[in-house]
Amino acid sequence: QVQLVETGGGLVQAGGSLRLSCATSGRTFSTYPRSWFRQAPGKEREFVATISSRGGSTEYADSVKGRFTISRDNAKNTVYLQMNSLKPEDTAVYYCAADRLGGRNQRSYDYWGQGTQVTVSS
Repeated sequence: QVQLVETGGGLVQAGGSLRLSCATSGRTFSTYPRSWFRQAPGKEREFVATISSRGGSTEYADSVKGRFTISRDNAKNTVYLQMNSLKPEDTAVYYCAADRLGGRNQRSYDYWGQGTQVTVSS
């Protein structure tokens, strides 16, 4: 059974940092792009960041560019999201996802984690 498990969420003050991890079991996604999405209360899930299979290429939503960094360790089958200079508007449930094609469109993703809550207080 394939599982993606996010950890590292929590409550942090504005300006603080958190590092999310997404560990995978059941199969390897070393040849797949990996991505992070988030869903704030009352809003649709949105793209945050994506990284290519070997980590050489990354893309970010404009709202997080310069503050968030996505990375991956294929030996550990894990992808990370370092979040700095957090803002209250970053409050959301953060999901990791994997798909053979990747991209910013969440509808194309076949594999999802259960999500981890990030709350940023002002």
